[in-house]
Amino acid sequence: MRTLSVTIMAVGMATALATAETVNFDKMTTGATPARWTATQTGSGTAKWAIEKDESAPSKPNVLKQSGQATFPVCFKNDTNIKDGFVEMKFKPIAGKEDQGGGVIWRVRDANNYYVARANALEDNVTIYHTVNGRRIAFKNFNTKVASGVWHTLRVDFEGSKFTVTFDGNKVIEATDTTFANAGKVGVWTKADSVILFDDFSFSGK
Repeated sequence: MRTLSVTIMAVGMATALATAETVNFDKMTTGATPARWTATQTGSGTAKWAIEKDESAPSKPNVLKQSGQATFPVCFKNDTNIKDGFVEMKFKPIAGKEDQGGGVIWRVRDANNYYVARANALEDNVTIYHTVNGRRIAFKNFNTKVASGVWHTLRVDFEGSKFTVTFDGNKVIEATDTTFANAGKVGVWTKADSVILFDDFSFSGK
C-alpha cells in the first residue's frame, strides 16, 4: 500500500510539473511591453512590442503586438527555462511589405541564439531554423497557405534533438537538430516590417 501511495504521489507531481501555462496578456497594461518579458530584437533596427486591445483577439481584450522594424524582433518570457516540452501561440499577420512572418522561439539563450519556427503569409510556408550569433539558418520547411488578416495557431513540440511543428492543427514538419541541447527560455518572433498580433501563448516543460 505504501509503495502504491508513493507511486501515485510521484505521478501527481510529474503531472503538476507538466501542466501547461497560458499567457493571454489580458491583465497586462495596454501601451506597455509585457511585464517580466524581454522585448527586443536580433540584429539591427527597432522592434516595437506593446500590449494592445483588439476586438478580434481569441481571448479578449488584449493582444501582444509587434509593429516596429528590425532584422528579427523577439520577445521572450524571462522566468522560463525549458529543455523538452512545447510552445504554442495564436498569431494574426496584419501587414508588412517585406515580410509577414510570425513565429515561436525556444531554448532561447539570448536575443541572438535560439530555435525558431515561423509561418509566413507572404511566402505561404512554415519553416524551422536555428539562429546562432544572430545568423538564421533554415533546416526544414513546408509549403502551405498562411492567410493574412486571419488568426492561426503555431506549435512546436521538442524533445532532445527532435522537433515537431504543427500549424492550424496539422503536423507540417518533423526535423532534427543538435545546435542547442540545453534548456532555455520561450517566446515569440517576427521579421523585418511584419506587423503581427499574438495571443494565447502557451508552454510547458516535461
